[in-house]
Amino acid sequence: MKAIICTKYGSPEVLELKDVERPAPKDNEVLIRVHATSVNFGDLLARNFKEISPGKFSMPLLFWFFAKMYFGFTKPKITILGSEFAGQIESAGKNVNLFKKGDQVFGYLGQNMGAYAEYLCMPEDGCVAIKPANMTYEEAAVVPYGAIMALNLLRKMNIQPGQKVLVNGASGGIGSAAVQLAKYFGAEVTGVCSTPRMELVKSLGADKVIDYAKEDFTQSGETYDLIFDILGKSSFSRCKSSLKQNGRYLLASFKMKQLFQMLWTKMAGSKRVICAIAPGSTSDIISVKELIEAGKIKSIIDRRFPLEQTAEAHMYVEQGHKKGNVVITIKNDNDKGRKK
Repeated sequence: MKAIICTKYGSPEVLELKDVERPAPKDNEVLIRVHATSVNFGDLLARNFKEISPGKFSMPLLFWFFAKMYFGFTKPKITILGSEFAGQIESAGKNVNLFKKGDQVFGYLGQNMGAYAEYLCMPEDGCVAIKPANMTYEEAAVVPYGAIMALNLLRKMNIQPGQKVLVNGASGGIGSAAVQLAKYFGAEVTGVCSTPRMELVKSLGADKVIDYAKEDFTQSGETYDLIFDILGKSSFSRCKSSLKQNGRYLLASFKMKQLFQMLWTKMAGSKRVICAIAPGSTSDIISVKELIEAGKIKSIIDRRFPLEQTAEAHMYVEQGHKKGNVVITIKNDNDKGRKK
């Protein structure tokens, strides 16, 4: 099969199209013919992890060390990137009961990665589910990571109808899902993003969109029940005055300082710092599927690249110009990719 291989760390040019052996499913695994995958922040990070110092890493030092051990200190241990996918079951191991040949599926591989290829294997009880009936393969392939993270974290916040939620970093994978899900939970949502992405965030349902280049939301005088800071671009000290009594400052990326703040604010004061992550599970991806089919989550695709142009896709995302999701499509005569 064809796959994009990364045998050394570096710029997008290290990604090469090669022929590799097709994987064979174990007794509890399914073999999936991949029709589409995505380019997200984790893929860029894994491709050039040698250059990611503890300071540049968006998590505590211990997380960085374990990530270095997993991905490799001097050269990649994970040679096929890609964590999100949509495709079709090609075959199933003898102990598989949940899926059958021909099923259209989508899912999330996490740090194991492997979606930049014509085929991949994963356990039937992994983060994989039947593809939403109202999405194409391309649309479904860009949803899992962001939606799983946003859904898990926002559920912890127990958002009530009428509450005010601000999403700082509203145009990325997690942020765009968070805007839609906060609206689903009944909140009044404000999204913060850059000028070129304001229309994108409005299209996701945000009640108000703030251009961070022109306005500092912490100086507006507005207060919120929840501030969800996706990449930790702000800080609790700056946002504290923008939180209502019993307000929450939620972080998907955090350092030790924020963990200590979480412990401290749990013991003192009414305003809290919450640090959380979500690895993804079968129940998570099924919940995401149900929300998509109910019309609560949609995906917006900016550009599409064929598998052989994966390096160009990485380059495009790194330039910071994307408005929506970037998809990598894998040609397949049997891939209709139509809504059914």
